[in-house]
Amino acid sequence: MTDDRKITEGLLDFIAKSPSAFHVIANMESELLAEGFEYLPENQAWEIRAGGSYYTKRNDSSLIAWKMPEGEAKGFHIAAAHSDSPTFLLKEQPEKKGEYYVRLNIEKYGGMLLSTWLDRPLSVAGRIVVQEADGVKSRLVNIDRDLLVIPNLAIHMNRTANNGYEYKVSKDMLPIYAEKEGKSLLNLVADETGVAEEDILGQELYLYVRETGHIIGRDEEWMMSPRLDDVQCVYSILEGIKDVTPKQYIPMAAVFHNEEVGSSTRQGADSTFLSDVLHWISEAVGESYGTCQRKIADSFLISADNAHGVHPNHPDKADLTNRPKLNGGVVIKFHGNQKYTSDAMSAGYLRLLCKEAQIPSQTYYNHSDILGGSTLGNIVTSHVSIPSADIGAAQLAMHSAMETAGTSDTGYLLALMKQYFAK
Repeated sequence: MTDDRKITEGLLDFIAKSPSAFHVIANMESELLAEGFEYLPENQAWEIRAGGSYYTKRNDSSLIAWKMPEGEAKGFHIAAAHSDSPTFLLKEQPEKKGEYYVRLNIEKYGGMLLSTWLDRPLSVAGRIVVQEADGVKSRLVNIDRDLLVIPNLAIHMNRTANNGYEYKVSKDMLPIYAEKEGKSLLNLVADETGVAEEDILGQELYLYVRETGHIIGRDEEWMMSPRLDDVQCVYSILEGIKDVTPKQYIPMAAVFHNEEVGSSTRQGADSTFLSDVLHWISEAVGESYGTCQRKIADSFLISADNAHGVHPNHPDKADLTNRPKLNGGVVIKFHGNQKYTSDAMSAGYLRLLCKEAQIPSQTYYNHSDILGGSTLGNIVTSHVSIPSADIGAAQLAMHSAMETAGTSDTGYLLALMKQYFAK
């Protein structure tokens, strides 16, 4: 088995086990605990020792993990990504009864390619909040079977469908759940999780695509999978920090929720989560606020979120001269209006890291006449004033229910993270 295939299969397995942002964090936590990381709750004073490995989390959907060097740290080497992907959120009391079918009421979460969700086996995952003797507790939910479908309208009934169609979520995108009235979705969730329905006090449930990842292409050069944006980067950061031995800097993996909807939540990149953790670490090792701020000035942030590769059927949508390709290496992202944080200095440091790791790099700019997206780098740096660069792996069909990326690029990202975290 080649290294590329082994790494890709590891990524696809992680994605398959992570049908929601809550599962991404739970699976990260499981792997970190297996590697000897210690959980530090936010609501308790921290005790930190040289050479230790730690993590904390917020709202079960964001997590920050780090390792302490044996000597005094000069600063922090942070890599950030996001746990969420575009999907449909189930509203409470979702059953919509109609002629012949029971449908479920949903709304969009993030910017979606709606048509790609049609005619696929779907199910439900996320979390519920349950009443227990000592208060309320969060429980993961994954109805691990083919449960739902959003059926397309036949071409015979919509002859102009191939000429462009505007999908209405409340009309075209409601999944069918059952043929007749009966067990509610919440009752099904209760059965699946082993709790009483009357003990469920809250829910955050999402649709997910049941299809798992594939390795494709004549030479197995590509992969197709749901949620590559941004679990591909999450996985690379996680694997990069697990077995590294830091020297002068504190390596830190920061995974935030709600990037796809603007990050402005208490567990998002637009919160105090990262700055809180940086200062709590300094406090635990006996450093002053001023010392922490000076160390932040000598730190670095990699904002890792996938980039658009040149589309084979629409090459005109790419920039004229900066045209990333799948398997072309780590993509460094630039934007004149600062939606990406890379500048000459930070990009130069990234290129140096890539040279040291012996991996290729390439550059991305939006086409000058096409409005692009944004990510979490500039949001984080509005709270923590730190040099930063935005990177990712090149992919096709971003925000589709199934996305395509190169089988070499996860290995490139992983090699970069190991080189960066070992500083």
